Amino acid sequence: MIYRNWQGIEIPALGFGTYELNNDDAATMVAEAAKIGYRHFDTAQMYHNEEGVGRGLKASGLARDDYFLTTKVWYDKFQSGDLQTSVVESLRKLDLDHVDLLLLHWPTDEVPLSETLAALNEVKNLGMTRLIGISNFPTALIDKAVSLSNIPLTVNQVEYHPYLDQSRVLENLRSHDMLLTAYCPIARGTVLHDPVLKDIGAKYGKSGIQVTLRWLMQQDSVMAIPKSGSPKNAAANFNIFDFELSDEDMAAINNLSKPDGRMIDPSFAPKWDEAA
Repeated sequence: MIYRNWQGIEIPALGFGTYELNNDDAATMVAEAAKIGYRHFDTAQMYHNEEGVGRGLKASGLARDDYFLTTKVWYDKFQSGDLQTSVVESLRKLDLDHVDLLLLHWPTDEVPLSETLAALNEVKNLGMTRLIGISNFPTALIDKAVSLSNIPLTVNQVEYHPYLDQSRVLENLRSHDMLLTAYCPIARGTVLHDPVLKDIGAKYGKSGIQVTLRWLMQQDSVMAIPKSGSPKNAAANFNIFDFELSDEDMAAINNLSKPDGRMIDPSFAPKWDEAA
């Protein structure tokens, strides 16, 4: 297992994502993922499965200090008061007294960012989370969020895979001593059939998906949270720590990015204004 060290706190770099899993499936798969060896789990208020994730963690038998858990506040709860109340509700559903990382799920200009970050800081100071961060923030808003938060931000969780160049975001995060968590890291499974990734994988006896996840793990300051509804696939995703990509392999994968590489349609998300 590869860990990212953030100000003395170790975070498993490969986590288990739960987007699009309902409560029952999340409970089953989180428990299965724990058996496989995952110790980093990711959920969100907007996923509507925090209760199932909590059940899965209880069923796993893992001690609370033996796993790292992230959840996210959706933008309709960004007002002060609403945010704090929503986190209390998330903890009730998870049946926990704190999470390890709490993120603002998507930027919006409907509430001043200063107000939202003050509320996020308060939740951290109240002990409801160990760390705080952001998600889907572009570079200009990363800078603004860092400047407005009294407590250091740990993570920006964004879509990242071989077809989407996030080098500017990653460079910006590194300048702030922050980490990037890649969601949709296997591009909704399309990397499995990519000829470049298949050829690289053939050298190591690995699939295009495993090569992609290894590519992410070998980048400084990067974590990834692939999701799966299948124990077999979750196990295969975790089986990436017994090989290492060459510099030439890494460069070839970097060259797969394209202007229309985004897989997640952001049109459903709130609009934001840098002046907000």
